[in-house]
Amino acid sequence: MNLRLFAAEELKIALRSRWTQIFAIVFAVLACGVAGAGYVISGGHGVQDFSRTSASLVHLVVLIVPLISLMLGVLSLSLERGAAEMVFALPVSRRTILGGRLLGLFAALTLAQSFGFGLAGLLVYTQSGGEGVIDFLIVFGVSLVATAIFLALAALLSADAFGRRRTRALAIALVLWLVCEVIVDLAALGLASMLSSGAASRVLILASLVNPIGALRTGALLLVEGTGAFGAASLALLRFTHGPMGAALLIVLSLAAWMAVPALWASRRLERADI
Repeated sequence: MNLRLFAAEELKIALRSRWTQIFAIVFAVLACGVAGAGYVISGGHGVQDFSRTSASLVHLVVLIVPLISLMLGVLSLSLERGAAEMVFALPVSRRTILGGRLLGLFAALTLAQSFGFGLAGLLVYTQSGGEGVIDFLIVFGVSLVATAIFLALAALLSADAFGRRRTRALAIALVLWLVCEVIVDLAALGLASMLSSGAASRVLILASLVNPIGALRTGALLLVEGTGAFGAASLALLRFTHGPMGAALLIVLSLAAWMAVPALWASRRLERADI
């Protein structure tokens, strides 16, 4: 009961936030733009079908959704000291408060993304029909998984970030996004360039599985485009994981760990925090 109440209250606050509203509008514009961009680049015109739109949307999702989830999560969860004292003085466990607030934020961001995916899907359907809609729904699901992972990371960064510590938590969140989005891949490429071909392949595969953004991108493209998504790299991944089922299992385990571990760690840190 208390969990639901905190989730409902956080949902109301998040939906009223101008940042959530701006995200919903910008994401919808970008998603609709992606739907029509493919044929323009190739010299044609018109709106892409669902399959082509889905493959293009993967890159938009793994770029924007983690950043917005981190930033909005830190801004919402790191309270001012007076507000934190009032909230955590309630006769409710801190774990319940954190869980409810995370659920409310997740619901708000889900609605914002549903608006963008819905408009883009309606545009594609009216112009190109419904073929490939399953791929589109897969990308929407991947977007929600990305939201859950990076909200959990935001909770970890915000567990003891009260008052002036909020600015530091926001800075760390931005650095974390850069690390996951760019630096891990660059480091893996740099290391791979100094190794033999077999060892280099293993380094790149491990980097794509351990990094949450890499795992999201790899899993989404494999689901949408099949084993030919990365050409020779797909074959190397399948050999490394002993087939599609092994690849799917490792990706699911990686993503599940990135959701569960930060959330549990955040809960423990919040329980011990001196407010």
